[in-house]
Amino acid sequence: MRRIKEVLRLHHESGLGLRQISRALSISHATVREYLRRAEESGISWPLPDTLSDIQLEQHLFPPPIMMPAGDRPLPDWSKQYKELKRNGVTLFLLWQEYKAVYPDGYQYSWFCEMYRAWSSKLDVSMRQTHKAGEKMFVDYAGQTLPITNPKTGEITEAQIFVATLGASSYTFAEATWTQTLPDWIGSHTRAFTFFGGVTELLVPDNLKSGITTPCRYEPGVNRTYMEMASHYGTVIIPARVRKPKDKAKVESAVQVVERWILARLRNRTFFSLSEANAAIVDLLTQYNARPFQKLPGSRQEMFETLERSTLKPLPKQSYTYAEWKTVTVNIDYHVEVDGHYCSVPYQLIKRRLDARFTAYTVECFLKGKRVASHRRSDRKGKHTTVTGHMPKSHQKYAEWTPERLIKWAAGFGPNTAGLVEAIRRKKVHPQQGFRSVLGLLRLAKQYDQKRLENACERALATGAISYKSVASILKANLDKQPLQKTFEGADPIEHDNIRGAGYYH
Repeated sequence: MRRIKEVLRLHHESGLGLRQISRALSISHATVREYLRRAEESGISWPLPDTLSDIQLEQHLFPPPIMMPAGDRPLPDWSKQYKELKRNGVTLFLLWQEYKAVYPDGYQYSWFCEMYRAWSSKLDVSMRQTHKAGEKMFVDYAGQTLPITNPKTGEITEAQIFVATLGASSYTFAEATWTQTLPDWIGSHTRAFTFFGGVTELLVPDNLKSGITTPCRYEPGVNRTYMEMASHYGTVIIPARVRKPKDKAKVESAVQVVERWILARLRNRTFFSLSEANAAIVDLLTQYNARPFQKLPGSRQEMFETLERSTLKPLPKQSYTYAEWKTVTVNIDYHVEVDGHYCSVPYQLIKRRLDARFTAYTVECFLKGKRVASHRRSDRKGKHTTVTGHMPKSHQKYAEWTPERLIKWAAGFGPNTAGLVEAIRRKKVHPQQGFRSVLGLLRLAKQYDQKRLENACERALATGAISYKSVASILKANLDKQPLQKTFEGADPIEHDNIRGAGYYH
């Protein structure tokens, strides 16, 4: 009240205008105007009577609203209004207009909104949030797991529980997977879309590492495979903000119910396979979705069928093919490494960075979005897949990394090193495929001295261990420092009672 009294004093005694009073008291001129309007309407003059207390002044300026008995004016069905608000384009103002059209003497808009907010405040936090039908699907993993027992060994593996729920109807999907890794994360999404029979406009995941590579409030980094999956289904990923549980209150509530309604009921059952566990989850999930709401009419199943199913985007004609992405650098042998196997690309791309996309059957390499190579995926570790068209017509004219140069370079360390380099080169179908092994071999000279490398190569040649890994193992085990035993032709055979001799087998 002190500020209001000061407004009245400056206006009546000092004769200041609205903006002058606003600057003097650091309040908006609209507030000054409102105070003066209320004083004029209530008949308060200046100076104020000495008998007028602050409480009385407040009652004059801000009288309480006249409350009318609820029976005097009809009230709308708030649960119906709540359901209607979930439809696209429906607002409280539109609902109020429809209410006034039926009841002209009904409540005004401000009271209509106030009473709706009072009613909705009694709902759960996840229910109070207004989500449009078909707008959002919330996804997360439950904190609890489900034990799966190996029937042969008795070993127990804890299966993860994936949960997805729709924003408007709270219709829920859940399933057990072995892990929370990217393949299971993507697979659960595709099965959730199939379960719902359509796709929402937005996906709201938590900041799980499988889906969100860089958690950030403003620009979270989304895994490229996750983005590709979302693009295939025509949806958009909007991750929940870090440490903002209200952003995903809907799925947090669904996770809690799944833990209490499903996992708690399965706690005493023993499952011997993932499919067996998921069959049990489906049975309880059906009951949960058909269970009536506690504070609203109907059930999740009913609200989904009547409100949300028709608003979902249709599923694409072709199912999503899981693919992972990886940034690779083209080596001097114009091959890139994908899951331990080496695939060729055009030799002109040596030392360039490419995007490799690999599915269960194919490997594709892209340069700035343009595909430059495609191969059938191979699971042979350490082997090469080389397309002849990717090789230079004259390797010597293109670069200094030629087989002859590598052998000459190796000869600087010793004849055994040069001999091993030549042996490695001969083992490969294409000589260029041995470049990577040879470079690794010569790099060992930086970790060990040249003499040790030469001795290790000598031992590798003598034992037939023609590979970089063999030489590295010899050096690591210090076998190069031990004398090399050699077998000389013409040496006398060893005589011993326990040695039968060649004639024993005739």
